[in-house]
Amino acid sequence: MKKLLFVLSLCLIGFSAQSQEVKKNKNAKITFKVDGLCGMCKKRIETAALKTKGVKFALWDVSSHQLNLIMDERKTDVKTVQQNILKVGHDVFDEDNKKVVATTEAYNSVHPCCKYRDEEIILDHQGDLKKQKKKN
Repeated sequence: MKKLLFVLSLCLIGFSAQSQEVKKNKNAKITFKVDGLCGMCKKRIETAALKTKGVKFALWDVSSHQLNLIMDERKTDVKTVQQNILKVGHDVFDEDNKKVVATTEAYNSVHPCCKYRDEEIILDHQGDLKKQKKKN
């Protein structure tokens, strides 16, 4: 009788442990912010995200800097996607909205017109630099 109770209690513990496992979504919709400026940045960011195994869809918006992903959480996680984007030179914001900066080497590999940390280049992309030059 004791053996029967012992086996039943093991089964109950097994079922309860199994039910507590977090189910991973195979079509999870994830959004986070990525720094960039232009269409070339868009292509680089989306390509880096799509090359990550498990990412099915990636769309980066130039104006809002939001990257929208559909990914299989069983195959990858957000950190892996963010690491791949950091490797191509773009800063990302984690779930706490804390900025994670790409290495200087990776940032320097970005095309000169995509240097999103340079104020002059940002103004040039917004058209403000041309306005300032016309005034002077």
